[in-house]
Amino acid sequence: MASPLIDYLDSVKARDPAARSRWEVMLYPGVWALAFHRVAHWLYGGKLFFLARLVNHIGRGLTAIDIHPGATIGKNFFIDHGFTVIGETATIGDNVTIYQNVTLGGTNPSNGVNGKRHPTLHDGVVIGSGAQVLGPIEVGAGARVGANAVVTRDVAPQTTVVGIPARPVDADLIHYSPGFIAYGTPCGEDCDPQPACFAALEQEVSAMRKELAALRAEMAAPLPIPKVKSA
Repeated sequence: MASPLIDYLDSVKARDPAARSRWEVMLYPGVWALAFHRVAHWLYGGKLFFLARLVNHIGRGLTAIDIHPGATIGKNFFIDHGFTVIGETATIGDNVTIYQNVTLGGTNPSNGVNGKRHPTLHDGVVIGSGAQVLGPIEVGAGARVGANAVVTRDVAPQTTVVGIPARPVDADLIHYSPGFIAYGTPCGEDCDPQPACFAALEQEVSAMRKELAALRAEMAAPLPIPKVKSA
């Protein structure tokens, strides 16, 4: 039976076409960041908060990935490329993939209580590069967050969201391999809702232009001269 480490390396290799061997995967910053976090999280659970922060600080310096020791992370978690921030109360399920420059950020509780402030990502979630997932929201199992999206509300399972603020779109998965969905955006030509929005705006602008032209024509027309009856 393969060891947990080999299983993990194989899971990363399956999600990254650039990886040619397990040895190469072991050099990835995301793999090292997760290793540092496992140690820091164990120390954090034992209330050795300073040591946990020290391990976190070393890992962040070596990998450019900042995972708070308090974050809870499941199996086969993969951060591709790095430059990611994961907050203290974030919860991440199994087989989650996060690309570069992602923030799993928290909100400042108005009551001052340090409760759940960061997102929960369920199993199989993919977060695209540059995305910001903010607050104690839930991203359902198998959901996809597109690159540079800003997510502040719950995402339903098996849903793709894009944009600012993030909104669900229909995703065409036919032309994409089920084992590799790059950057969380498996969208076909009909995925982007912007063309429909622009078409509606163009129709509205066209109607307003016609109305404006009619008003201008009415104002330019000479006023009728009233007839004065002779005494």
